Amino acid sequence: MTAAENAINWFEISVNDIARAKKFYEKILAVKLQSMDMGGGIVMEMFPSEDGNGKVSGALCKGPDNKPSADGARIYLNANPDMAPILDRVKAAGGEVIMPKTDIGSGFGFMGFFMDTEGNVVGLHSNG
Repeated sequence: MTAAENAINWFEISVNDIARAKKFYEKILAVKLQSMDMGGGIVMEMFPSEDGNGKVSGALCKGPDNKPSADGARIYLNANPDMAPILDRVKAAGGEVIMPKTDIGSGFGFMGFFMDTEGNVVGLHSNG
């Protein structure tokens, strides 16, 4: 891995109900997810990304081996420039704010956590 590469290049958020999860994430992040049937009972809803730019991307994933969990891998979604509007939409979209916007300190920005409609705890990070 070179210094210019991201330590993470892909993430998947496991879901039980792909339609419900898609609606939740589209509502709180104000984005459109793209549906993909991967075969073998695996369905994904892809987060928006720019091809070939080296940025991290990911998807909601429903499949036989995907089990949502509050104790699973911790991911942080980009909530720049300010996560407050995203956290403000979580409850109305069917989720729960677990940690409000919190200053990390030392100029590292802010973090917050929510539980999505599938039971996953997901982090947010923003600079402001």
